[in-house]
Amino acid sequence: MAGKGAEAEGVYVASIDQGTTSTRFIIYDRHAKPVASHQLEFKQHYPEAGCVEHDPMEIMESVKTCMAKALDKATADGHNVDAGLKAIGITNQRETTVMWSKSTGLPLYNAIVWMDARTSPICRRLESELSGGRTHFVETCGLPISTYFSALKVLWLIENVDAVKNAVRAGDALFGTIDTWLIWNLTGGTGGKDRDGNQVFGQHVTDCSNASRTMLMNLKALDWDKPTLETLGIPSEILPKIISNSERIGVVATGFPFAGVPIAGCLGDQHAAMLGQLCQKGEAKSTYGTGAFILLNTGEEPTQSSHGLLSTIAYKLGPSAPTNYALEGSIAIAGAAVQWLRDSLGIISTAAEIEKLAETVQDSGGIYFVPAFNGLFAPWWRDDARGICIGITRFTNKGHIARAVLESMCFQVNDVLSSMHKDAGEAGEVKSAEGEFLLRVDGGAAINNLLMQIQADLLGSPVVRPADIETTALGAAYAAGLAAGVWTKEQIFAGLHKENTTVFRPQLDETRRKKRADSWYKAVSRSFDLADLSL
Repeated sequence: MAGKGAEAEGVYVASIDQGTTSTRFIIYDRHAKPVASHQLEFKQHYPEAGCVEHDPMEIMESVKTCMAKALDKATADGHNVDAGLKAIGITNQRETTVMWSKSTGLPLYNAIVWMDARTSPICRRLESELSGGRTHFVETCGLPISTYFSALKVLWLIENVDAVKNAVRAGDALFGTIDTWLIWNLTGGTGGKDRDGNQVFGQHVTDCSNASRTMLMNLKALDWDKPTLETLGIPSEILPKIISNSERIGVVATGFPFAGVPIAGCLGDQHAAMLGQLCQKGEAKSTYGTGAFILLNTGEEPTQSSHGLLSTIAYKLGPSAPTNYALEGSIAIAGAAVQWLRDSLGIISTAAEIEKLAETVQDSGGIYFVPAFNGLFAPWWRDDARGICIGITRFTNKGHIARAVLESMCFQVNDVLSSMHKDAGEAGEVKSAEGEFLLRVDGGAAINNLLMQIQADLLGSPVVRPADIETTALGAAYAAGLAAGVWTKEQIFAGLHKENTTVFRPQLDETRRKKRADSWYKAVSRSFDLADLSL
């Protein structure tokens, strides 16, 4: 029935959601309801301790496959998506860095993933050389010097990979985060054809949210910061053009499904989730994926943090639309710790099993797990931290460890929200009619009811989960649909996609909550200064 109704209306918008461990393509109808999707996991490469890479060609191939398979599924269900798709939005893992050849279109090295820590020596060097130390660039880009951001990965590639060094010298190198790599390929790459047979070449662009995570963009000007480029020795010629989150970028070239359809929206995954959750000024969301990312919309002026958070873009919904800014706390390891239990320890055989295993115990039995596998991000910023599990006794079983892993995600989110409260103050947070601060949640791990209840308990305020937890892909669809005229901004923020939400309310008393938080801080402090253990 739904298929026929949607077909009669004949309007669809789609999203490419290119994440850290998998790629998805989701097709939505004009009511922003998903009608078909396809998802593929791809290989994680770990060349040595602390290093994480992806094959950019495999990522591109996964996008193509997901597009084709989602189209097949939609067609089989009676949706004429081929005729009715108005626009495609892109959302992506941020900071992951690709360098490729302009002339061949081939990567010059594997993509260096956002959580990769190989740039630590470069960070230390810059901190000692630059007058402002670790915070030298904060005023312009909102970010501290950290292994997290793309600029350091670019420096590592130029300094350590001959193919990159030579291509930069020859003027043949292009840099991009994953959004840029996808758009360049989808719009023609080294040279392709559009649907009418005209010659097209790849668009070398990035959006302002992804650009805000490179350490190279001026947050207020929304352009590459020349003094920063000069200081770091990064040539501007390799950089893409910065655009807004919602505008017509180019059309899909032949050789891909949906040739001729405009790509009209692009946001980094956390910014897309903010839009998908309809976060306006004073509202915050937490996305639980490979990492966990908490963003608070601070309105049209950037807010500088003095408590370990990042100033970043929330979204800019059109070339002439106002820019919304955000405070962000990034947590490197959330769902990735569950994958570690599954893949490295074999304690569970699927990620979904962790909830049942953790429910076999009443609490974590005094166990605290700090998943500092590649250091700690916000609010600690300690790349010398390493993962620890403390409080182990003969009483400890795998249920306790599973529960401690879930709690580690929630404790980390608490740390960030506590910093946000200090930075934004009471005035910076919108409260419900009951005077409560509501945390909106989404992402794959948010489906875990126990995790969400633990989050509410440790936070001491309600957690609100939408019916559709894939708000990242939804946000990219909103941006693309907005640019293509499918929806207006008013329709989107009026709750185009408001559905039944699930609210988790805290059940832990204040004394116990404080005791647990104190024990967590003790555990975190034990994780510091352990990087040289592996040497």
